[in-house]
Amino acid sequence: MAKVLTEEERALAREMLARARAAMKEIENYDQKQVDRLCQAVGWQIGNEKNAIQLTNMAVDESGLGDRAPTRRFKVLGTLRDALRQKSMGIIEEIPEKGITKYAKPAGVVCALIPTTNPVNTPMGIAIYALKCKDAVIFGAHPSSKQSTNEAVRLMRKALKKAGAPADLLQCVPEPSIPLAQELMAICDVTVATGGGPMVKSAYSSGKPAYGVGPGNSTMVFDETTDPVEAAHNTMLSKTNDNGSGCSADGNLVVHESVYDKLLEQLQKEGGYLCNDAEKEMIRKVWWDEEGHRITKTVARPAAKCAEMAGFKIPEGKTFLIVKEDKIGKEHVFSHEKLGTLLAIFKYKGEFENALDMVRQIYDVGGKGHSCGIYSFNDEHIHRLALVAPVSRMMVRQAQSKANAGSFTNGMPMTGSMGCGYWGGNVTNENIHLKHYMNVTWVSRPIPEDRPSEQELFGEYYNSEIFEIGGAE
Repeated sequence: MAKVLTEEERALAREMLARARAAMKEIENYDQKQVDRLCQAVGWQIGNEKNAIQLTNMAVDESGLGDRAPTRRFKVLGTLRDALRQKSMGIIEEIPEKGITKYAKPAGVVCALIPTTNPVNTPMGIAIYALKCKDAVIFGAHPSSKQSTNEAVRLMRKALKKAGAPADLLQCVPEPSIPLAQELMAICDVTVATGGGPMVKSAYSSGKPAYGVGPGNSTMVFDETTDPVEAAHNTMLSKTNDNGSGCSADGNLVVHESVYDKLLEQLQKEGGYLCNDAEKEMIRKVWWDEEGHRITKTVARPAAKCAEMAGFKIPEGKTFLIVKEDKIGKEHVFSHEKLGTLLAIFKYKGEFENALDMVRQIYDVGGKGHSCGIYSFNDEHIHRLALVAPVSRMMVRQAQSKANAGSFTNGMPMTGSMGCGYWGGNVTNENIHLKHYMNVTWVSRPIPEDRPSEQELFGEYYNSEIFEIGGAE
């Protein structure tokens, strides 16, 4: 029986909303320097090395997901970099030739739903962007990592208080539930939903604006120009980052026959374990059920643990699993999203068009709208993949899971939430960042008339035959 919202939960939601609006009122006259200071204060509490390590360990202990290396600390630094370099109030853009001036205003109270796979840095990134725009945030933690998220928010609240700002700009639901999350989405001004499909669907049906994300099935293409050493190293970095918990982690490698053997050899040198046919079948049984649904016990678990669950052991130092595959489709589960330390490697022969066909087939299985990548020095191949891949972001010669959401060596906005466009059922293709946490007023001044002639607009059809209204087809 589905749980229903209790009167206590309804009262809590209304109380938190009232406190959030009151806190926003207190800072409505803050200038840019003051809000930047708040962003720095909360960022420091999550991003200093001591707390980053402790919060990472706390999250792993609580959820059992991910690894203990505080590798996502860079996201605090990158989010602060992006936020501090932009304006978020008053005039934020002027386009004189069009007579347009844009003014930023707060979006309001943000309901932020946090995934169990990233219970600390996702709220940190949302907090920085929201505070920059003078918004308040109510966080809904995942039940499996609620203590970690609550602790991260508690530290940020203390930072706000010490900086002289109201702590209630950031609040976290102490005991999360689906009905309470739905109530918050319905009464807050906008929702940022980072998590699985049901959560995103619920956010979109809340009656309020929402930014959601879509599932990934990150597929990488390796053509004849691939540098196997660089590509294998980056693949390892992406696949092992937080035990492959992110939707951006490499799941499928589509490799040209000329570099296939070299890449496979190099992947094994980087810590990959190539499963034999028997082990591949054992892996299938612990990764997916008989209906092809992913089994959660393998999500973001170490490769050795996954192999143990499957019934075999891998040598020490092996950090991710590799299976050879040559079939793609709904019924062939290794072409599905993995969300863990497992990847499938496919071989393509001949022309690059064959790789593009395989990419199309893989995204028909799942992951449309999210991301793909390519290890190539052939600009024509890069261009052709970009033209046909049904994804919102495509990385070139980069460790995918460390690049999609922004890095210090690319221009992607730093974020913990990535829109997947209409392909993924989302309202935006973009990385969710500062612009998504503000309202914008467009002020329009008159300009000299910009009205092309009708002949220019209608082109060859100007003064051509006019079809009779009400006539035959």
